[in-house]
Amino acid sequence: MEKQYKYSLQKGSSKSICPECGKKTFVCYVDNITGERCPPQYGRCDREVKCGYHNRPPRETDYKPFNTYKVFAPKPKPQPLRPIPFEVLADTLNDYENNEFIQNLLQRVAFPFDPCDIEAVISQYYLGTVADWGGAVALPYIDIKNNIRAIQVKRFDQANHTTKTTFLHSILKYKFEQQGQALPDWLAAYELNETKVSCLFGEHLLNKYPLNPIALVEAPKSAIYGTLYFGLPNVPGRFLWLAVYNLSSLNILKCKALEGRDVVLFPDLSTDGKAFDLWNSKLDKLNTIKGARFTISNLLELNANQAEREEGCDIADYLICKDWRSFRESVLIEGKPTQYARAREGEQPLLSEKSEKSELETKHFLCAPSLLQQDYRPKPKVNWNNEIAELEKFFEAVDLPTSPTKLNNCSNIIDLPLFIESHLATVKAQNGQTIYLPYLERLQTLKQILEKWKQKNKPRHLQKIYGQI
Repeated sequence: MEKQYKYSLQKGSSKSICPECGKKTFVCYVDNITGERCPPQYGRCDREVKCGYHNRPPRETDYKPFNTYKVFAPKPKPQPLRPIPFEVLADTLNDYENNEFIQNLLQRVAFPFDPCDIEAVISQYYLGTVADWGGAVALPYIDIKNNIRAIQVKRFDQANHTTKTTFLHSILKYKFEQQGQALPDWLAAYELNETKVSCLFGEHLLNKYPLNPIALVEAPKSAIYGTLYFGLPNVPGRFLWLAVYNLSSLNILKCKALEGRDVVLFPDLSTDGKAFDLWNSKLDKLNTIKGARFTISNLLELNANQAEREEGCDIADYLICKDWRSFRESVLIEGKPTQYARAREGEQPLLSEKSEKSELETKHFLCAPSLLQQDYRPKPKVNWNNEIAELEKFFEAVDLPTSPTKLNNCSNIIDLPLFIESHLATVKAQNGQTIYLPYLERLQTLKQILEKWKQKNKPRHLQKIYGQI
């Protein structure tokens, strides 16, 4: 028989406004006898480091007997977790031109990413779009057996900062209830899961990339940024970027899938280094996982200022200010190989292992690009003079459409003249440098699109002359 508490935190994904920080991250206490919520001041904020509000109701530590405070109940049998059907995820795998998060990466960051890289990351993590929730991005948590455990939905502003978050099953449940319809069988069963986010974000990639070291961060956004900056894990020496969901989600149960892997933890910043200390304190337990070796990076702790600590900045905030191209080249740090080369040679990496945060004088390996990009990059041409001249001649003569133009599956050009002008300026200034080849390729793709558009929009009598009717 198992004793039950009189009060417990409400289960499920429902959140309220925190009375301390004003964010919708507050989990209320419920009375286990009546099933009713306690008054709104009693609960815990999920933002453990950034807020830390936790107010227990009176007598929360007491047990409830049969007629006062304690009752005995048989321990329920553990139920298998019900997954989300793939069809539910498949419905989100579209509409990327309205996906605010994706469009920010393509157009609104200081160093826009190449569309090919964006498409590869979308494919790798199965990123989706929830268009009727403000163009939010869908972030699926798929376990090592390819079961979809949860689909987080996040709305971002144009600076790619989170403005609202929920889960897809909650959105669908609300829709069915508003329409007076019964829940589908899968959703009714899924609602019974005691734990929704029961695996790592990106966990399904572990079997596909068995040789890669793991970079483990708090949120999916950081994992996505890490992949975009350091490259896809199609080279064994590169990091495979995974996320745990939030600060308190790092535990031995969720990390069981990382057996036999080298794992580097990248906690977010926090006031007084509380987040770093929390994850650092878990290393001993995590290193009991069979064959795994967990270490922790102090990159952010060594480089952050007080304002960044108070804001709780993460590695995504650190990376997005830098040019991703510089992370794809081969360099040395003060005459020494980068982390990737050191790891391949069996040397100790430039990481701290469960220790005090030392004042390292050497730069962290993340300040340097990868050694591996050189293995597959095409050799640079002498110049692109002919291609640039051909493009300039074409764009000077063509009448541009006034409506937005779709460049590829996840890129929509709003201002064509500005796009052409900026890309031409880039390829002229960086003529022949391979890392700027995507700019030239985008202009060539646009040229092909406009040629087709030009033919399609010829006057009808000219279309007849050219044999198009």
